[in-house]
Amino acid sequence: MGFFDTILFPFIWFDSAILVGFEWLLTQVGLSDTSGWTWVLAIVGLVVTLRALLTPLMIRQIKSQRRLQMVQPELAKIQAKYKGKKDQASQKAFQEETFGLYREAGANPFGACLPILIQMPFFFALFRLLNSAENVSQGRAEPLGLFTRELATKMAESDILGAGLTSTFLHDQDLQAKILSLVLILVMSGTQFITSHQLMRQNMSPEALNSPMAKQQQMLIYVLPVVFAVTGVNFPIALLIYWTVSNFWTMGQQFFVIRNMPAPGSPAEQKYRERMARKGKAATGIQLKNPSLLAEREAAAQTEQQRKAGQRVQPKSKKRAKKR
Repeated sequence: MGFFDTILFPFIWFDSAILVGFEWLLTQVGLSDTSGWTWVLAIVGLVVTLRALLTPLMIRQIKSQRRLQMVQPELAKIQAKYKGKKDQASQKAFQEETFGLYREAGANPFGACLPILIQMPFFFALFRLLNSAENVSQGRAEPLGLFTRELATKMAESDILGAGLTSTFLHDQDLQAKILSLVLILVMSGTQFITSHQLMRQNMSPEALNSPMAKQQQMLIYVLPVVFAVTGVNFPIALLIYWTVSNFWTMGQQFFVIRNMPAPGSPAEQKYRERMARKGKAATGIQLKNPSLLAEREAAAQTEQQRKAGQRVQPKSKKRAKKR
């Protein structure tokens, strides 16, 4: 077992257990264990299981992200308050106020990429599992997890629409495999583009959309599908199926999130408020952990301004006035 397989060992076992479990379940209801459609449905089951398990984490991350956007003006005030102050006491006070704001809001600035980071080892494990199926079936590689040589052989010998599940666009001369691979690559890249495009156009405020970071993200919208298309020619059809189904899940999931948990100030939020108004419901959206946090901070700021404005000006002596 190589170093990479050692790291992915628990994820490979987890993925293989789900894949083999669905394959067994499908054969029990009458599908053939040598049919490519049995394996396609098993892969779909694997996608649904993995993404469903990650959904609570994703929803928690979205709520945290939205709360972070809601308190962004307050965060900017804290940053302005300590701007240019490099001493240790000021830096400590800045961190305490910042994390105190995060705590009261229920926001986690470090959780934005957590669902993606958690999903990646499962994807790498599945890539390793499906990519090695042909070598395992021919005895050139050891079985991984619960994916035995017998099962690998059945997958390698199965096909859908005349294309083998372990075939690739670049390394197989079979015309059906090339056509199906090309179709899956185009669909995979298209769903990736649509998902990224709707995120920027519907779920970002005009200010955020014109920021330098947004312009970089906009560039990625066009670059990433090309990257996926270029790398996809090396992937077996089974893995392209997994990736395509996963992209469809992401697209649907994001549509739900944008519709029901839109970002503040975005076109999606305006549509959400209009939809709630037509239904006669309050557009509450996502609430802060402390719902009155912003009102309390605004009241405290006004009190501080009134206190400063009401301070009595110290009278000057005649001698000091003459010196001026």
